[in-house]
Amino acid sequence: MATPASATRKPVLDGAYGGSAHVVLTPAAPAARISLRAGADAVAGLSSALGLTLPTAPKTSAHSGSRLAFWLGPDEWLVIDEDGTDLIAACAASGATHAANDISHRNTAILVSGPGVTKALNAACPLDLTLKTFPLGAVTRTVFGKIEIVLYRMSEEAFRVECWRSFADYAFGMLAEGAADAA
Repeated sequence: MATPASATRKPVLDGAYGGSAHVVLTPAAPAARISLRAGADAVAGLSSALGLTLPTAPKTSAHSGSRLAFWLGPDEWLVIDEDGTDLIAACAASGATHAANDISHRNTAILVSGPGVTKALNAACPLDLTLKTFPLGAVTRTVFGKIEIVLYRMSEEAFRVECWRSFADYAFGMLAEGAADAA
């Protein structure tokens, strides 16, 4: 009788490194992620269950401890927990009507930081990333080269780039090229 094969999942960017003297690229640690959809009447209950106030305005985010919530639309959020907490269970405990899908293995993230970070990102992203138009905590879904990303400003010189696993190598390569040109 044949023995069933088993596969060990490893981070898609495991061992990846890149950057320049002005930009550092770091694969983010694995995290729990959900795509959350809910009406305005469910926001308070879900916020309480998740331990943070879900943002309700465009281009905004919220965080509490290791948990992040990104506003992606009037009824849509990307919620990330860097400690790997079961976000689906937390939402279910709210009692609020919602739709939550676990996308922990669909998405990955790249942390991009340094004094040349906006130049590196603008190599493939058309947004104005000045602090005036994209302040701390700002988040948006946008294009990066030929892929869709969720871009979050963590600090003046640090961003989180969320993308699908299948596009991670492309995103990392484009960021590495941008980092080299940011000098």
